[in-house]
Amino acid sequence: MPNRVTVRTIREMKSKGEKIVSLTAYDSSFARVVDEQGVDVILVGDSLGMVMQGHDSTVPVSVDDIIYHSRAVEPQTKRALVMADLPFMSYTNPDQAIGNAARLMQEGRAHIVKLEGGEAQLDTVRHMTRHGVPVCAHIGLTPQTVHKLGGYRVQGREDDAAKQMLSDALALQDAGADAVVLECVPVDLAQQLTEELEIPTIGIGAGRNCDGQVLVLQDMIGISSLAPKFSLNFLKDGRGIPEAIKAYVDAVRDLSFPTDDQCFF
Repeated sequence: MPNRVTVRTIREMKSKGEKIVSLTAYDSSFARVVDEQGVDVILVGDSLGMVMQGHDSTVPVSVDDIIYHSRAVEPQTKRALVMADLPFMSYTNPDQAIGNAARLMQEGRAHIVKLEGGEAQLDTVRHMTRHGVPVCAHIGLTPQTVHKLGGYRVQGREDDAAKQMLSDALALQDAGADAVVLECVPVDLAQQLTEELEIPTIGIGAGRNCDGQVLVLQDMIGISSLAPKFSLNFLKDGRGIPEAIKAYVDAVRDLSFPTDDQCFF
């Protein structure tokens, strides 16, 4: 059996300059295929609200939804680190957050949890990591706050916003975060964040200089109703789904994905 990827593994990958490959999965069949093709981190994301449930945002997703899908995913994995999202309004204070994180890990069998937000989440991240919960932060475009942001927009283009994002990232690291997702962040800012942080950065629409990449599976195989700019259909050219996933893994590792077409400047 291959060695299980852990938070220590992905930190070591960053130090060695090895790219971290992440992809979503929400059921046992895809989890098995994704794991077999060498993906390092499987994200049971609240993106399931859009690609599995048909909503127009991630906001309606519940903790029970994430547990259901995570519980289907984890038993099919032999190597990948399984990350589960804390959904909208499930971590409004440290006690609520740690209670829901415990459910994701005990009932959903997740290995690490992810939550959105910067400075406002420092006490929560600190509380969870002190109690042994691995945490991945998520900054830049935070889809759970899409209604507050006024849409899905690139974040960090203005100087003040970029400075705040760097401050947030460093503070989250100091609070104990084990990794950070950077979503829809300009390439230069994502590179700066990656260079200044000791913890791994996993980009989605943040350029090839992040320590890793993550995509939504349905976007990557071209079946989403509206694929975002930062994605690419790897199922074309006559590939089957396992071959498409392997092509994505290889493209992240050999730096051929993302290209400038999937980046923001």
